[in-house]
Amino acid sequence: MTASVDRASHKNAERWRWLLYVALAIVGALLTFVGARAQQKATDEANFRKLIDSFCAAWSTGTAEAPAKFYAKDNDLIFYDVAPFAYHGWKEFHDGVQKEFLENASEIKLTAGKDLKVNRRGMIAWTIVPMHMTEKSKNGKTTEMDLRYTGIWENRGASWVLVHDHLSAPAAGS
Repeated sequence: MTASVDRASHKNAERWRWLLYVALAIVGALLTFVGARAQQKATDEANFRKLIDSFCAAWSTGTAEAPAKFYAKDNDLIFYDVAPFAYHGWKEFHDGVQKEFLENASEIKLTAGKDLKVNRRGMIAWTIVPMHMTEKSKNGKTTEMDLRYTGIWENRGASWVLVHDHLSAPAAGS
């Protein structure tokens, strides 16, 4: 009887030891996943900060050609802007912004705020950031405007391109 109790006790101890090893393996895997995710998020934030700052610098050149490299050229894409309400496809966006905003400006400066938020799910990312624009028109008038910007980015090959963006100005008094 003592041998039978010892064997049962030994089997029970082995079972608990096995469960402990499995639990430790699961905890280790979770810690590895959490660490990798945190590292990916930090890398994404740094990469998209550089991308957004370059994007703003490109628009600050005063031509729609410079920021073209940041946009996908698909015809079915929609871009929302301050005015008009929407542009359909890159060509319409390019031509419309050039005509409505850039041709009348002698100088434009677009800067992204510090409060950049980056969310990524695989090959898609979206960025949210406040921006500030200073425009000096050819007639000498200077306009300052705080803006809200949301960009939907898709990873295509070695680069991220915008497949949608939305630029808006808060309503007066808000």
